[in-house]
Amino acid sequence: MFTGIVEILGKVTNIAPLDDSESGGQGFSITIGHAAEILGDCHLGDSIAINGTCLTVTEFDATSFKVGVAPETLRKTNLGSLKVGDAVNLERAMNAHTRFGGHMVQGHVDTTVKILSRTDDGNAITFVFQVSEEYKDLMNYIVPKGFICLDGTSLTVIDVDDVQRTFSIMMIAYTQTRVVMPTKALGDEVNVEVDMMGKYASKGVESMIKRFLDGEEGETLVTKILDRVLAKRASA
Repeated sequence: MFTGIVEILGKVTNIAPLDDSESGGQGFSITIGHAAEILGDCHLGDSIAINGTCLTVTEFDATSFKVGVAPETLRKTNLGSLKVGDAVNLERAMNAHTRFGGHMVQGHVDTTVKILSRTDDGNAITFVFQVSEEYKDLMNYIVPKGFICLDGTSLTVIDVDDVQRTFSIMMIAYTQTRVVMPTKALGDEVNVEVDMMGKYASKGVESMIKRFLDGEEGETLVTKILDRVLAKRASA
């Protein structure tokens, strides 16, 4: 579990599409350097979020650490497009003594969204993002003034356009210097994790409605509604 408050910016120092070392496991691995600040209490197997993606530390030293990246993660996130030298947002998994300044973030990225526009507003920047047609249902969980996690950064949604599949956020000057998003160009992909509480609420309501409609009470209600509709049409 994470908070969406980025601790530091790390830098990609190595990418191995097929890492045959003991810590690589014959899979895709990424090594992140310039990370000494968050490695003082690190252990093998710890979780660190890279651009909002929860990953497992398989090797580390005083200033860098390695993570393995599964095929599903490469499909869902922008990690596969990283290059050596790229900056990345880093956050350790929260502990019981962490001040909860953002929102509950799992580090389970839903998909990527594209930066549609960026507009200066005083010393802040307004970013507009578009969700792909394939993942349009995610718009159900994006609401004005709600939480959203973008590249691991907890942010507040400003506006939502369900028809265009777009939403916007505003980034204050302080945050701009501590996360990667301001360095990205229009059209670049950003990892998105929608608010998981919205997912749980939606799942619960859908399940409750389904059970109701599948039962005798639901059938009775549907019958009554149909009878009323037909009665109104007959009397019209």
